[in-house]
Amino acid sequence: MKSSERGVLPIAVAVFLLGGLLLSAPPPAIAQAPETLTEDGVIAGTLEIDFKTRTSRDTSGELAEGSPALGVQDIYAFALRVAKTTEFSGKVVRQPNLYTKTLRSRKQGAALGFDVTLSVLNPKDLTQKKSVGKWVGNVPINTETGAYDLGGGKAEERPLRMAIDAVGQAQAFTDMFAGRLLGKAEKKEGLAAYTYKRVVGEKTIEITVKRSDPMRFENLQLAKGPAEIYPRTLVTGRLDYDYETGNWYTDGIRFKYQLDGKDAEDVITGSIKWVEDPNRASNGKGRYEFNLRFNEEKNRPAPGEGAAFEKMKDEDAFFAVDNTLPTLTGTIDFVDTMIPGKDLPTMSKVTYNLKANKLTKQQIMNFFKLWMVCVGPTNDE
Repeated sequence: MKSSERGVLPIAVAVFLLGGLLLSAPPPAIAQAPETLTEDGVIAGTLEIDFKTRTSRDTSGELAEGSPALGVQDIYAFALRVAKTTEFSGKVVRQPNLYTKTLRSRKQGAALGFDVTLSVLNPKDLTQKKSVGKWVGNVPINTETGAYDLGGGKAEERPLRMAIDAVGQAQAFTDMFAGRLLGKAEKKEGLAAYTYKRVVGEKTIEITVKRSDPMRFENLQLAKGPAEIYPRTLVTGRLDYDYETGNWYTDGIRFKYQLDGKDAEDVITGSIKWVEDPNRASNGKGRYEFNLRFNEEKNRPAPGEGAAFEKMKDEDAFFAVDNTLPTLTGTIDFVDTMIPGKDLPTMSKVTYNLKANKLTKQQIMNFFKLWMVCVGPTNDE
């Protein structure tokens, strides 16, 4: 055998063997789209609010006229399940600024305080539940600007955070909230009109709100958790309140996060409509009807899909649910006990039953965390 042939044979064998390995090797993994949920009760449970600051007034004579008593707090106690397998149970307390009667010096600072137990449920048996940690901390409130400083609790060593324990194979971690929520304005004189648009079928429908009060999210950061599958998330955008109707609108709340090492972004648009029972004056009943769309621009159906909405009045079509899109719908029902002679509750019993249509667990959890951070502004009317 010639020397050149001795080199050819091993190369040929190597190529054959390599080819066999390539043929027998499994194909490269294809990235799977996150699983989505389409079902009722993806955010479900109860919330009870005791507005103690409206009933326990100062009797010392030291505080400004009409002030609540020192140390009195509104209490938001709840037990809510999210995406079926996570439970949030505990309370948020809210206290107002209090000033002395004569010098107007501040006696007490406004703040939210969180004390929430976090539990996970066995997907195969929802009766099995394990506590995995706490959502705790303090959020100072600047009532003049309406700013909720989610990172402000660090100054008093009570940062708002998710503190997760090591349970089973899951590792312990602590992650902080940060950024600002600018709540509803204290002074209403400067509220301006704003027009919201929605594409329904093949036409654009507009709703103009005469007194729109924006609640803005400025680099608000939602802590990750309770499980590692729910990543740290940056929130920007606005959710606006209409004082004439009690409705909420948004032309874009943006959630940015990483999932499986890839950047992800969700944009929520739509409305939350306030509907009062005809006998609300006597029974205290009302409800929020949710119609929030996720990534509406990206998921908008082809022309012709909106035929079902063509015969509706513009306002009805604007609030109509379009299940061709990923949506969060359903209701939050209120039974309020009113202050005699005023449309202002002293207590509220609230029942959540929100429905997902083609939403991921991460999308549902992100919205829930943001909604609970907004527990004051969304419930204080």
